Amino acid sequence: MDPEAAKTARESLELSFQMSNILDTGLDRHTLSVLIALCDLGLNPEALAAVVKELRTEALSSPPPPPASSSSSS
Repeated sequence: MDPEAAKTARESLELSFQMSNILDTGLDRHTLSVLIALCDLGLNPEALAAVVKELRTEALSSPPPPPASSSSSS
């Protein structure tokens, strides 16, 4: 990717992230960039939104995982 295209991509992601924050989506930059890349590959944005909503619903309804036990071997 040439430097100008990389700069434009960074600026676009930053703008998208700012809009995401204004809309209180709760998406971090990495997740947002993955979703944008999937849209660029032709995935349906509405379908991706449905997946994100479903994953959030599942995350909220499932109990937290038990803490990892740290066993020391002596």
